[in-house]
Amino acid sequence: MWQPTERIKHEPLAAAWPSRDQAARALLFQPIALGPRTAATRTWIPAMVPWRATGDGFVTRDVIDWYRRFAEGRPGVLVVEATGIRDIPSGPLLRIGHDRFGDGLARLVDAVREASGGETLFLIQLIDFLAIRRRPARDKYLGRFLAVGDHHREALAELTGDATAATCSDAELRERLAAVPDRDLPRVLSPRELEDLERGYRERVTDTQLPHIQALPQVLPGLFAGAADRAMRAGFDGVELHFAHAYTMASFLSALNTRGDGYGGSRERRIRLPREVIAAVRAHVGGRGIVGCRYLGDDVIEGGSHLDDAAWFGVELARAGLDFLSISKGGKFEDAKQPKVGWAAYPYTGRSGYECMPTIYSDARGPFGRNVNLAATIRAAIRAAGFATPVVTAGGICEFAQAEAILERGEADLIASARQSLSGAASSPTTARRSTSSTSRSPASCGTATRSTPPTSRSPATASAA
Repeated sequence: MWQPTERIKHEPLAAAWPSRDQAARALLFQPIALGPRTAATRTWIPAMVPWRATGDGFVTRDVIDWYRRFAEGRPGVLVVEATGIRDIPSGPLLRIGHDRFGDGLARLVDAVREASGGETLFLIQLIDFLAIRRRPARDKYLGRFLAVGDHHREALAELTGDATAATCSDAELRERLAAVPDRDLPRVLSPRELEDLERGYRERVTDTQLPHIQALPQVLPGLFAGAADRAMRAGFDGVELHFAHAYTMASFLSALNTRGDGYGGSRERRIRLPREVIAAVRAHVGGRGIVGCRYLGDDVIEGGSHLDDAAWFGVELARAGLDFLSISKGGKFEDAKQPKVGWAAYPYTGRSGYECMPTIYSDARGPFGRNVNLAATIRAAIRAAGFATPVVTAGGICEFAQAEAILERGEADLIASARQSLSGAASSPTTARRSTSSTSRSPASCGTATRSTPPTSRSPATASAA
């Protein structure tokens, strides 16, 4: 796991419980409109992935119990983990890509309604992700998985000085490649082939030579819209579109998206598909519920999008009619740690992953409220453009005074706390005050990570915050 070179250990912030009078006056416990609904407080539990679904994506008793514990704290908003919009195997990750998942999701909604006394707004996060495979053993990759061709023959002939390599059979070519020392493989394999060997195969939105990748702009709006419709029929208050981290929609927004079909390149083209997805979802959801999204204030990778892009995107997403914007950071594959053989790459192991979920081992800035400036800059751009879209901030917000100060300064409109709420739910399933969420009742450390290793190569690796 990546750590800052300074690696200063920061002590948890001193936390104090608000008095009844302080809580009554606090912005944190005031209502706020989110499209057609109103949150009772500005406390927000963002999506976390506990891997408690069945292997084929159905709600289990463990899933219901997990969300019931959060709901007992009656946060203003509670967001269900990243839930797959396709009807494909994805390990113990919730799915919503077919009507057969509806009954379980409806039971989950009922449990949260009961536990929160109907006070908590309950959203579900909708995600699409592309294929990723485990890092192969060298002999298997060169012997089976590598698509060999004449460019390998020519490169091998040049490397070895043996002209017969240029005319050898595929089977013999594989044998010769297996004998090439590791140090010489970059002279024989393309950069992408070398990455497939060292990190495992991973699809990208720029792989437009693959028909199903080329077709993403035609397919995804309908998939998201269908999933949103199922969510509303299951009783959710709305949906959060997952446009963040290492997954499909964030990859369209990223400056690394160089597609040449009108859906990549400039900012205007990179936001084209997100706009089309939003339009399709809003057409299905109508006034029935909330439609918002979670996206990145900074990719934190070389060549990726950064805060100036995010502020521009924020204005356009507000213009598209979203009811809230939830700001995250990093969590990308491009700088992920090389996985062990047999493991899939995990997008929270590099610097971008650290910035997504900083720990108490940090640089001089520390981990507390580390990413609030992203939300503040995006919110200011949205307000300057004439939109009142609420902005959610997250990242190392650990206690009441810290959260209240962020709201008072106008840096955000709602406060999301993932690990802090998780700690509170684990230590105290109920509260003495109806309108107080885990954010205020749990003065938890910001440094206890809850990352989990993805159990399958098809599952999106989502850690503490999705």
